[in-house]
Amino acid sequence: MSSYKDPSFQDRVGRALEAKRKALDALRSKAPVDEKVVAERQAVRARREAAEAEKREAKKAAESAAKEARALKAAEKAASIPAPPTEADRKAARDARYAARKSRK
Repeated sequence: MSSYKDPSFQDRVGRALEAKRKALDALRSKAPVDEKVVAERQAVRARREAAEAEKREAKKAAESAAKEARALKAAEKAASIPAPPTEADRKAARDARYAARKSRK
């Protein structure tokens, strides 16, 4: 029965380094990328990012307009609710009821 440390730590590190080196060599061996292609890709990316930024700004503006509309609606609703009567108003209403009761008798 073999130990769980059959390949030692040094062996594993060495294999990882060798695999990394092979991957880098394979990447470097590819044909160089044409500058025109790189520039075109960057232009496409810039256009896409600009479109996304414009879309975000439009969404933000729409949310802001909706928020203002809700605030305006709430203000209109608050304005349509009558203010509570003052002490003088209540006293006048009470006196009117009392006078009406007296006049009926």
